[in-house]
Amino acid sequence: MVSLRLPPPLRRRPVPVLLGVAVVLALLGAVLWAPATRGQERLSGSLTLSTGAPSGVYARYGTLLQSQLAREAPDLDITLRGSAGSVENIERLVSGEADFAIATADSLASYQAAGGEGADTLLACARLYDDYIQLVVRADSPVQSAADLAGLRVGVGQDQSGVQLVTRELLAAAGLDMDRDITAVRQGINTTPTMLEAGRIDAFFWSGGLPTSAVERLAQHSDVRLVPLGDLVPALRGEDGSYRDHYRAAVLPPDAYPDIAGSQVIDTVAVANLLVTTDRVDTALAEQMTRSVINGRDRIGSQVHAAQRVDLRTAIYTQPLPLHPGAREYYRSAKS
Repeated sequence: MVSLRLPPPLRRRPVPVLLGVAVVLALLGAVLWAPATRGQERLSGSLTLSTGAPSGVYARYGTLLQSQLAREAPDLDITLRGSAGSVENIERLVSGEADFAIATADSLASYQAAGGEGADTLLACARLYDDYIQLVVRADSPVQSAADLAGLRVGVGQDQSGVQLVTRELLAAAGLDMDRDITAVRQGINTTPTMLEAGRIDAFFWSGGLPTSAVERLAQHSDVRLVPLGDLVPALRGEDGSYRDHYRAAVLPPDAYPDIAGSQVIDTVAVANLLVTTDRVDTALAEQMTRSVINGRDRIGSQVHAAQRVDLRTAIYTQPLPLHPGAREYYRSAKS
């Protein structure tokens, strides 16, 4: 029988007070820091986020998301690029000019349906918020519906913008051809409010989160109103366009623009905005971008009210795009 000889018990030595305090502080610091860093890489390098027109919600959201990323991944160098809107943002992604972009679900589905180059490389990080389609006219305008725009000068959004895409579809649903039945003014939210106020156009379309600052400013010093569009939803969601499933009936609440006299609930159309990337983007980077979207909801939403609706329950619904593996990893870990 083999006998084991155990070593003598260790003697405890007193820990100097200062050393003990230092250890406690170090442990406390580790506990406080761990939730933000455990399992995450320290990211560095650069990325480009393509947003939208300076007066639009895309641009404001992009600026605030950049600030959130700077807090959570300070070694990342983030460049924001303004654009005409969703269509240009998609083209920048597939060409490699941008790493992330904001785009509407209908513009993405349309790009896929048309067999756009690189469509199969597009992936999503999150569903952000809904754009509400707004048809703005002067208060004394005879226009009561989209069909009444026949023969008028109408701001339809810039070329390569999601506004122009949905405007064409809305007009078609109203029985109008954008190229023949109206005078299409291909200008965006930076100029159309001023043009309407000056009488150079009779109406303009805008697709954006609520409220849109350019429409707010217009309403503060000009008598304007919003035209209902909800009657177009059935025709808009017809069988001849797969991306039309991304449009839904919605309402513009009276408090969206309190300076519009006699504001009331307006039936309209809404479409989701997605934060989009490609399969070229690293998993860890896509995960961090998704994390910043969710973590920054309250900070961003305090200035971009539409962003208050971003949360884990809705962010994963990114049709027509699948989630990037990095985004999936974030949602999996956030729910565990």
